[in-house]
This record gives sequence, C-alpha cells and structure tokens, in this order.
Amino acid sequence: MMTSREIVQRTLEFSGPERVARSFSGADFVGAGPQVETPATDWSEVGGGRWERTDEWGNRWGRVDPTSKGEVIQGALPDLAKLDHFAFPDFSKPESYDPVRNVRAEHPDMYLLGGLHGFAFNIARKLRKLEQYFVDLLIEPERIHELHDRIDALNEDMLRNYAAAGVDGVMVVEDWGTQAELLIDPALWRAEFGPRIARFCSLAHELGVTVWLHSCGQIESVMPDMIDAGIDLFQFDQPELHGIDRLASHQDRAKVTFWCPVDIQKTLQTKDETRIRAQARELLDKLWQGRGGFMAGFYGDNASIGLDPKWQDYACDEFIRHGVRERYVTQAQIDEMG
Repeated sequence: MMTSREIVQRTLEFSGPERVARSFSGADFVGAGPQVETPATDWSEVGGGRWERTDEWGNRWGRVDPTSKGEVIQGALPDLAKLDHFAFPDFSKPESYDPVRNVRAEHPDMYLLGGLHGFAFNIARKLRKLEQYFVDLLIEPERIHELHDRIDALNEDMLRNYAAAGVDGVMVVEDWGTQAELLIDPALWRAEFGPRIARFCSLAHELGVTVWLHSCGQIESVMPDMIDAGIDLFQFDQPELHGIDRLASHQDRAKVTFWCPVDIQKTLQTKDETRIRAQARELLDKLWQGRGGFMAGFYGDNASIGLDPKWQDYACDEFIRHGVRERYVTQAQIDEMG
C-alpha cells in the first residue's frame, strides 16, 4: 500500500497512484510555515459586525463575517517613496523554520507543503492596495520593479529554507483573475511577472521542491505560460470557470496537475446530489484517469458559500468510491507502473 506521500508524488508524476489524492478527511498532505518575528495577529471583532487583523507584512485586513478570509483595508506601504526604508519581514533565518522541521518529523509519510504569501504580484498589491498598485504598474514601473525584486529575494530565502527543512512542495496563493479575465493585460504579465515565476520554479526544482499555485478567477490567457514557467499544480475552486475539457487539454502537452473540488459557484450551488456526484466523476474521468494529474478537493468554508456541508460530502464520497486506479487501468498496466 502506498503512503500518502507516495500517492501525491505519483499523482504529480502521472505514474499511477493507487487512488486519487485528496485534501479532505484522510488528507494526503499537510502544511507548515515559519515562525517570524512579526507574526500575523488573530482576527478580533472591532464592533458593528466587523473583524480585523494584521498580517506579517503589516497590512491591515477586514471582514464583515466571522469566517471569510477578508481583504486588505490598509496597505503597509502607502507611500512608494518610502520603499527604501520599509521593514520587510525576515524569512531568512533557518531557525525560523523549526516548526516546519517538527511537522516533517511528525508526518514522515505525508506530503509536506510550505506556504508562501504569493509571488510579487499578490504581495505587492496588498502592500499598495489593488487600485493604487494598478496605477503604480503604469506610472512607476522602475519603482515597482524594485519592489518586485525585493519580494522575489524574500521568496527565494523562504524557498531555500523550506527545502532545507524538508518540504516536498510549496503552495503559493495568488489570485490573478476576475470571473471573466486576467486582472492585467497578458502582455504586461508576460513582461513583468512570467520571468519571475519561471526563475522561482527553476530554483524550486533544483532544490527538489514542487510548486503549487492557487488562483481564483479566469487565467486561461496565461495558463500555458505558467505551465511553461514550471508550475506543477493549479488549485482551482471553480473548475467550470476554465472548463474541465480545457483543463484536460493542458495535460495533452504537459504533466500538470489540478486540485479541485466540485465547482463551488455552479455545481455545488444547485444542491442537486446527482449533478454533484456526476461532476466528481467527470473530474476523475477527464483529469485523473488512474494515471495521476488530479487531486480531489474540498472547499473549507461552507459558511461563506452558503452551503450545508452535506453537499460537499456527496462529492467526497464519489471521489473516494470512483477514484481508484482499477476503474481506469488493467492489471497489466498497473504492473507496468509499479
């Protein structure tokens, strides 16, 4: 029997895991992060139904409910002219990653992921707030380029320390799209961000670390570029936004893995058990096929999407029942896979 770590590794390699990897009950991977000198604060209720917290970078977050991830309401770098004196978090100290080493020791048979706050785009837009950041990209390109360079250096520090602490992969959270299109012009993305992502992925792979990317929204215009840059896995909560057939087409040219729940905005919202189970099977039939390339997901905040957990439970049940290798390949093929 394969360990969870082996199942995830074989999923990413397209080398025939014995069952589909999953992120819900009995999950095959675990996450960990460093303990820095400027840790994020917990959420606290500030009155009027509002909640606030401060993150590691000094950004102030707010939300109007007790469960959602919220949004930045005040960036930590409101004046770009003060960049030279801005105090960035320090992710360079190896001892800060002792919690990661502890998780590795506690879970040797699970796939271990280290977390990153994003690539340059996601971090910089929070420091500056999104609307101002879009203006910065156009009128302050040299200064923004410098900000991006400093963020890249921090991320590379984290990556090296994560690798030394024993992670198998890193998870980067970066929302690139609206429901309709990429947030910025694809040409600008290719000029400013694509090379940075490629450099990060190259270093990660040299260190034996895979790169996983979460993004909300429609990013199809640059997905081939991201795959070519070296992203190993995409985590999408709305696979229908991209089109499951379209996601499968990317696997025709590269060993790229997708980690998805049943679509949280369309299929789950129907509250139709038959449709939910059918999409779980479709994801397995088109993206996994018993060879790898797909991980069964679970959206962790049912309250924010207004759903009783039972609707996702139907999807999970179908993923478990249908996601076994023998449904897709013969014994001879299994023996060949090893």
